[in-house]
Amino acid sequence: MLADIQFAYPSVLFLLAVIPLLAGWYFLTSRDRSADIRFVHSEFIGGVRKNLRLRLVQLPAILRLLSIGLLIVIMARPQSTSSTREVSIEGIDIMIALDISGSMLAEDFNPNRLEAAKETALNFIDMRSNDRIGMTVFSGQSFTLCPLTTDHALLKNLAKGVSTGMVEDGTAIGDGLATAINRLRDSDAISRVIILLTDGINNTGVIDPLTAAEMAALFDIRVYTIGVGSSGLVPYPFQTPFGIQYQDVEIPVDEELLQNTADITGGSYYWADSQDALDRVYKEIDQLERSIIDHAEFVRIKDEYLPFLLLALIFIALEVILRYTWLRTIP
Repeated sequence: MLADIQFAYPSVLFLLAVIPLLAGWYFLTSRDRSADIRFVHSEFIGGVRKNLRLRLVQLPAILRLLSIGLLIVIMARPQSTSSTREVSIEGIDIMIALDISGSMLAEDFNPNRLEAAKETALNFIDMRSNDRIGMTVFSGQSFTLCPLTTDHALLKNLAKGVSTGMVEDGTAIGDGLATAINRLRDSDAISRVIILLTDGINNTGVIDPLTAAEMAALFDIRVYTIGVGSSGLVPYPFQTPFGIQYQDVEIPVDEELLQNTADITGGSYYWADSQDALDRVYKEIDQLERSIIDHAEFVRIKDEYLPFLLLALIFIALEVILRYTWLRTIP
Protein backbone atom coordinates (compact mmCIF):
# COMPACT_ATOMS: atom_id res chain seq x y z
CA MET A 1 0.00 0.00 0.00
CA LEU A 2 2.67 2.52 1.04
CA ALA A 3 4.71 1.64 -2.04
CA ASP A 4 1.84 2.93 -4.18
CA ILE A 5 1.62 6.29 -2.39
CA GLN A 6 2.55 9.42 -4.32
CA PHE A 7 2.50 13.04 -3.18
CA ALA A 8 0.81 15.96 -4.91
CA TYR A 9 3.26 18.41 -3.26
CA PRO A 10 6.45 16.41 -2.65
CA SER A 11 8.52 19.55 -1.95
CA VAL A 12 6.60 19.96 1.33
CA LEU A 13 8.35 16.83 2.58
CA PHE A 14 11.56 18.84 2.92
CA LEU A 15 10.00 20.27 6.10
CA LEU A 16 10.62 16.89 7.70
CA ALA A 17 14.24 18.02 8.04
CA VAL A 18 12.99 20.31 10.84
CA ILE A 19 12.07 17.29 13.01
CA PRO A 20 15.68 16.38 13.98
CA LEU A 21 16.36 20.04 14.74
CA LEU A 22 13.32 20.24 17.01
CA ALA A 23 14.32 17.00 18.70
CA GLY A 24 17.83 18.31 19.39
CA TRP A 25 16.52 21.64 20.67
CA TYR A 26 14.03 19.90 22.97
CA PHE A 27 16.50 17.52 24.56
CA LEU A 28 19.07 20.31 25.10
CA THR A 29 16.55 22.61 26.76
CA SER A 30 15.06 19.79 28.85
CA ARG A 31 18.51 19.13 30.35
CA ASP A 32 18.86 22.79 31.26
CA ARG A 33 15.51 22.70 33.06
CA SER A 34 16.36 19.63 35.15
CA ALA A 35 16.98 20.23 38.89
CA ASP A 36 20.50 20.05 40.32
CA ILE A 37 20.64 17.75 43.37
CA ARG A 38 23.96 17.43 45.11
CA PHE A 39 24.94 14.35 47.10
CA VAL A 40 27.85 14.06 49.48
CA HIS A 41 28.77 10.70 48.07
CA SER A 42 27.67 8.60 45.09
CA GLU A 43 26.70 5.78 47.43
CA PHE A 44 23.43 7.64 48.08
CA ILE A 45 22.28 7.10 44.47
CA GLY A 46 24.17 3.95 43.58
CA GLY A 47 21.25 1.71 44.44
CA VAL A 48 18.52 3.93 43.00
CA ARG A 49 16.70 2.38 40.00
CA LYS A 50 14.58 4.30 37.53
CA ASN A 51 10.93 3.39 37.59
CA LEU A 52 8.71 3.22 34.48
CA ARG A 53 7.58 6.87 34.78
CA LEU A 54 11.18 8.04 34.70
CA ARG A 55 11.99 5.86 31.73
CA LEU A 56 9.05 7.31 29.76
CA VAL A 57 9.72 10.92 30.67
CA GLN A 58 10.49 11.82 27.02
CA LEU A 59 7.48 10.01 25.54
CA PRO A 60 5.18 13.09 25.29
CA ALA A 61 7.87 14.98 23.40
CA ILE A 62 8.42 12.05 21.04
CA LEU A 63 4.68 11.82 20.40
CA ARG A 64 4.56 15.55 19.63
CA LEU A 65 7.42 15.26 17.15
CA LEU A 66 5.76 12.29 15.46
CA SER A 67 2.51 14.26 15.20
CA ILE A 68 4.32 17.19 13.58
CA GLY A 69 5.94 14.79 11.10
CA LEU A 70 2.59 13.25 10.20
CA LEU A 71 1.02 16.69 9.73
CA ILE A 72 3.82 17.59 7.32
CA VAL A 73 3.12 14.37 5.38
CA ILE A 74 -0.57 15.32 5.24
CA MET A 75 0.34 18.77 3.88
CA ALA A 76 2.24 17.03 1.06
CA ARG A 77 -1.10 15.43 0.11
CA PRO A 78 -0.47 11.68 -0.15
CA GLN A 79 -2.40 10.04 -2.97
CA SER A 80 -2.89 6.65 -4.58
CA THR A 81 -3.67 6.11 -8.23
CA SER A 82 -5.54 3.38 -10.04
CA SER A 83 -5.72 3.18 -13.81
CA THR A 84 -7.80 1.41 -16.40
CA ARG A 85 -5.89 0.86 -19.61
CA GLU A 86 -7.04 -0.26 -23.02
CA VAL A 87 -3.86 -1.90 -24.26
CA SER A 88 -2.68 -1.47 -27.83
CA ILE A 89 -3.86 -4.60 -29.60
CA GLU A 90 -4.37 -5.85 -33.10
CA GLY A 91 -8.14 -6.26 -33.35
CA ILE A 92 -10.26 -7.15 -36.38
CA ASP A 93 -13.63 -8.84 -36.78
CA ILE A 94 -13.30 -11.85 -39.09
CA MET A 95 -15.89 -14.27 -40.44
CA ILE A 96 -14.73 -17.49 -42.08
CA ALA A 97 -17.18 -18.76 -44.72
CA LEU A 98 -16.40 -22.42 -45.34
CA ASP A 99 -17.71 -24.58 -48.19
CA ILE A 100 -18.90 -27.96 -46.86
CA SER A 101 -20.36 -29.30 -50.11
CA GLY A 102 -19.80 -32.91 -51.09
CA SER A 103 -16.98 -32.01 -53.47
CA MET A 104 -14.88 -31.02 -50.43
CA LEU A 105 -14.42 -34.76 -49.80
CA ALA A 106 -12.01 -35.01 -52.74
CA GLU A 107 -8.75 -36.53 -51.53
CA ASP A 108 -6.17 -34.50 -53.38
CA PHE A 109 -5.50 -33.03 -49.90
CA ASN A 110 -4.70 -35.14 -46.84
CA PRO A 111 -7.06 -36.64 -45.80
CA ASN A 112 -9.44 -34.54 -47.94
CA ARG A 113 -10.13 -30.94 -48.84
CA LEU A 114 -12.59 -30.30 -46.02
CA GLU A 115 -10.33 -31.61 -43.25
CA ALA A 116 -7.37 -29.68 -44.68
CA ALA A 117 -9.46 -26.51 -44.84
CA LYS A 118 -10.58 -27.01 -41.24
CA GLU A 119 -7.02 -27.59 -40.03
CA THR A 120 -5.68 -24.43 -41.66
CA ALA A 121 -8.66 -22.44 -40.39
CA LEU A 122 -7.94 -23.64 -36.85
CA ASN A 123 -4.29 -22.61 -37.21
CA PHE A 124 -5.41 -19.22 -38.46
CA ILE A 125 -7.68 -18.78 -35.44
CA ASP A 126 -4.69 -19.46 -33.17
CA MET A 127 -2.73 -16.72 -34.97
CA ARG A 128 -5.44 -14.13 -34.27
CA SER A 129 -5.71 -14.27 -30.49
CA ASN A 130 -6.92 -10.65 -30.16
CA ASP A 131 -9.62 -10.81 -32.84
CA ARG A 132 -13.28 -11.64 -32.73
CA ILE A 133 -13.76 -14.50 -35.16
CA GLY A 134 -16.87 -16.33 -36.31
CA MET A 135 -17.70 -19.00 -38.88
CA THR A 136 -20.46 -19.66 -41.38
CA VAL A 137 -20.72 -22.82 -43.45
CA PHE A 138 -22.51 -23.32 -46.73
CA SER A 139 -23.42 -26.02 -49.17
CA GLY A 140 -26.85 -25.93 -50.86
CA GLN A 141 -27.84 -23.66 -47.96
CA SER A 142 -25.85 -21.61 -45.46
CA PHE A 143 -25.99 -21.07 -41.70
CA THR A 144 -23.94 -19.52 -38.93
CA LEU A 145 -21.88 -22.11 -37.14
CA CYS A 146 -20.55 -19.58 -34.59
CA PRO A 147 -21.12 -15.81 -34.37
CA LEU A 148 -18.25 -13.41 -33.74
CA THR A 149 -16.54 -14.34 -30.50
CA THR A 150 -13.30 -14.05 -28.58
CA ASP A 151 -13.92 -17.52 -27.13
CA HIS A 152 -11.66 -19.20 -29.65
CA ALA A 153 -11.77 -22.51 -27.81
CA LEU A 154 -15.53 -22.70 -28.38
CA LEU A 155 -15.14 -21.71 -32.02
CA LYS A 156 -12.48 -24.34 -32.63
CA ASN A 157 -14.55 -27.08 -31.00
CA LEU A 158 -17.51 -26.21 -33.21
CA ALA A 159 -15.31 -26.06 -36.32
CA LYS A 160 -13.86 -29.51 -35.61
CA GLY A 161 -17.38 -30.98 -35.79
CA VAL A 162 -18.13 -29.58 -39.25
CA SER A 163 -18.81 -32.20 -41.93
CA THR A 164 -20.44 -32.55 -45.30
CA GLY A 165 -24.13 -33.46 -45.32
CA MET A 166 -25.05 -31.00 -42.55
CA VAL A 167 -27.36 -29.27 -45.06
CA GLU A 168 -28.62 -29.99 -48.56
CA ASP A 169 -25.77 -30.48 -51.01
CA GLY A 170 -24.79 -27.87 -53.57
CA THR A 171 -22.57 -24.79 -53.68
CA ALA A 172 -24.43 -21.62 -52.73
CA ILE A 173 -21.48 -19.22 -52.65
CA GLY A 174 -23.71 -16.13 -52.69
CA ASP A 175 -25.77 -17.35 -49.73
CA GLY A 176 -22.65 -18.28 -47.77
CA LEU A 177 -21.17 -14.84 -48.35
CA ALA A 178 -24.44 -13.08 -47.48
CA THR A 179 -24.73 -14.98 -44.19
CA ALA A 180 -21.23 -13.89 -43.21
CA ILE A 181 -22.01 -10.28 -44.21
CA ASN A 182 -25.10 -10.34 -41.99
CA ARG A 183 -22.90 -11.23 -39.01
CA LEU A 184 -20.47 -8.38 -39.70
CA ARG A 185 -22.68 -5.52 -40.84
CA ASP A 186 -23.42 -4.25 -37.32
CA SER A 187 -19.83 -4.63 -36.14
CA ASP A 188 -18.10 -1.42 -35.01
CA ALA A 189 -14.60 -2.85 -35.53
CA ILE A 190 -12.15 -0.69 -37.46
CA SER A 191 -11.68 -3.54 -39.95
CA ARG A 192 -14.14 -6.24 -41.01
CA VAL A 193 -13.07 -9.21 -43.07
CA ILE A 194 -14.57 -12.32 -44.64
CA ILE A 195 -12.44 -15.28 -45.72
CA LEU A 196 -14.47 -17.36 -48.15
CA LEU A 197 -13.13 -20.79 -49.08
CA THR A 198 -14.71 -22.95 -51.78
CA ASP A 199 -13.75 -25.61 -54.31
CA GLY A 200 -16.63 -25.33 -56.72
CA ILE A 201 -18.94 -23.28 -58.89
CA ASN A 202 -21.97 -21.42 -57.61
CA ASN A 203 -24.90 -23.63 -58.65
CA THR A 204 -27.68 -22.94 -56.17
CA GLY A 205 -28.92 -20.44 -53.59
CA VAL A 206 -31.08 -17.33 -53.78
CA ILE A 207 -28.37 -14.63 -53.75
CA ASP A 208 -25.98 -14.05 -56.61
CA PRO A 209 -22.35 -14.01 -55.40
CA LEU A 210 -21.53 -10.70 -57.10
CA THR A 211 -24.64 -9.11 -55.57
CA ALA A 212 -23.42 -10.35 -52.19
CA ALA A 213 -19.98 -8.87 -52.95
CA GLU A 214 -21.57 -5.49 -53.65
CA MET A 215 -23.38 -5.74 -50.31
CA ALA A 216 -20.04 -6.41 -48.61
CA ALA A 217 -18.49 -3.38 -50.30
CA LEU A 218 -21.45 -1.26 -49.17
CA PHE A 219 -20.74 -2.23 -45.54
CA ASP A 220 -16.99 -1.72 -46.05
CA ILE A 221 -16.32 -5.43 -45.55
CA ARG A 222 -13.26 -6.81 -47.30
CA VAL A 223 -13.55 -10.32 -48.78
CA TYR A 224 -10.62 -12.67 -49.34
CA THR A 225 -11.59 -15.59 -51.56
CA ILE A 226 -9.72 -18.89 -51.65
CA GLY A 227 -10.16 -21.54 -54.32
CA VAL A 228 -8.91 -24.95 -53.25
CA GLY A 229 -8.15 -28.08 -55.24
CA SER A 230 -5.67 -29.57 -57.63
CA SER A 231 -5.92 -29.03 -61.35
CA GLY A 232 -7.23 -31.88 -63.50
CA LEU A 233 -8.57 -35.17 -62.24
CA VAL A 234 -8.66 -35.79 -58.47
CA PRO A 235 -9.59 -38.92 -56.45
CA TYR A 236 -13.12 -38.77 -55.10
CA PRO A 237 -14.82 -41.36 -52.84
CA PHE A 238 -18.21 -42.77 -53.91
CA GLN A 239 -20.43 -44.85 -51.68
CA THR A 240 -21.43 -48.07 -53.42
CA PRO A 241 -23.13 -51.28 -52.26
CA PHE A 242 -19.64 -52.73 -52.05
CA GLY A 243 -18.26 -49.92 -49.86
CA ILE A 244 -16.26 -46.82 -50.71
CA GLN A 245 -14.98 -46.78 -54.29
CA TYR A 246 -12.71 -44.09 -55.74
CA GLN A 247 -12.95 -42.47 -59.11
CA ASP A 248 -10.89 -39.72 -60.66
CA VAL A 249 -13.11 -36.72 -61.35
CA GLU A 250 -12.63 -33.12 -62.31
CA ILE A 251 -14.02 -30.48 -59.94
CA PRO A 252 -13.81 -27.07 -61.61
CA VAL A 253 -13.57 -23.83 -59.62
CA ASP A 254 -15.04 -20.57 -60.89
CA GLU A 255 -11.86 -18.57 -60.46
CA GLU A 256 -13.22 -15.60 -62.38
CA LEU A 257 -16.15 -15.32 -59.97
CA LEU A 258 -13.89 -15.53 -56.93
CA GLN A 259 -11.49 -12.96 -58.40
CA ASN A 260 -14.33 -10.53 -59.16
CA THR A 261 -15.82 -11.01 -55.70
CA ALA A 262 -12.51 -10.13 -54.07
CA ASP A 263 -11.91 -7.16 -56.40
CA ILE A 264 -15.31 -5.61 -55.68
CA THR A 265 -14.61 -5.57 -51.94
CA GLY A 266 -10.94 -4.59 -52.04
CA GLY A 267 -9.76 -8.05 -51.04
CA SER A 268 -7.66 -10.63 -52.87
CA TYR A 269 -8.18 -13.98 -54.54
CA TYR A 270 -5.90 -16.95 -53.84
CA TRP A 271 -5.56 -20.37 -55.38
CA ALA A 272 -4.39 -23.19 -53.13
CA ASP A 273 -3.63 -26.50 -54.80
CA SER A 274 -1.98 -28.12 -51.76
CA GLN A 275 -1.96 -28.10 -47.99
CA ASP A 276 1.24 -26.05 -47.93
CA ALA A 277 -0.22 -23.53 -50.35
CA LEU A 278 -3.32 -23.20 -48.19
CA ASP A 279 -1.14 -22.59 -45.14
CA ARG A 280 0.74 -19.87 -47.02
CA VAL A 281 -2.53 -18.21 -48.05
CA TYR A 282 -3.74 -17.93 -44.47
CA LYS A 283 -0.36 -16.62 -43.33
CA GLU A 284 -0.43 -13.95 -46.04
CA ILE A 285 -3.93 -12.89 -45.03
CA ASP A 286 -2.75 -12.81 -41.43
CA GLN A 287 0.02 -10.37 -42.37
CA LEU A 288 -2.27 -8.20 -44.49
CA GLU A 289 -4.90 -7.82 -41.80
CA ARG A 290 -3.08 -6.12 -38.98
CA SER A 291 -4.50 -2.94 -37.48
CA ILE A 292 -3.38 -1.25 -34.26
CA ILE A 293 -6.02 0.07 -31.90
CA ASP A 294 -4.51 2.95 -29.92
CA HIS A 295 -4.75 2.45 -26.19
CA ALA A 296 -6.21 4.96 -23.78
CA GLU A 297 -5.43 5.18 -20.07
CA PHE A 298 -7.88 6.46 -17.48
CA VAL A 299 -6.32 7.38 -14.12
CA ARG A 300 -8.29 7.77 -10.89
CA ILE A 301 -6.58 9.66 -8.04
CA LYS A 302 -7.60 9.09 -4.43
CA ASP A 303 -6.36 11.15 -1.46
CA GLU A 304 -4.83 8.93 1.23
CA TYR A 305 -4.36 11.47 4.05
CA LEU A 306 -6.95 9.90 6.39
CA PRO A 307 -4.71 7.14 7.88
CA PHE A 308 -1.96 9.71 8.53
CA LEU A 309 -4.47 12.15 10.09
CA LEU A 310 -5.93 9.49 12.38
CA LEU A 311 -2.47 8.45 13.51
CA ALA A 312 -1.50 12.09 14.18
CA LEU A 313 -4.67 12.62 16.24
CA ILE A 314 -3.93 9.47 18.23
CA PHE A 315 -0.38 10.68 19.00
CA ILE A 316 -1.64 14.14 20.00
CA ALA A 317 -4.30 12.63 22.26
CA LEU A 318 -1.76 10.33 23.90
CA GLU A 319 0.62 13.21 24.49
CA VAL A 320 -2.07 15.32 26.16
CA ILE A 321 -3.31 12.44 28.28
CA LEU A 322 0.17 11.45 29.44
CA ARG A 323 1.36 15.02 30.03
CA TYR A 324 -1.62 15.94 32.20
CA THR A 325 -2.22 12.64 33.97
CA TRP A 326 0.39 9.98 34.60
CA LEU A 327 3.43 12.09 33.68
CA ARG A 328 2.08 15.45 34.84
CA THR A 329 4.65 15.94 37.64
CA ILE A 330 7.61 15.28 35.34
CA PRO A 331 8.91 18.40 33.56
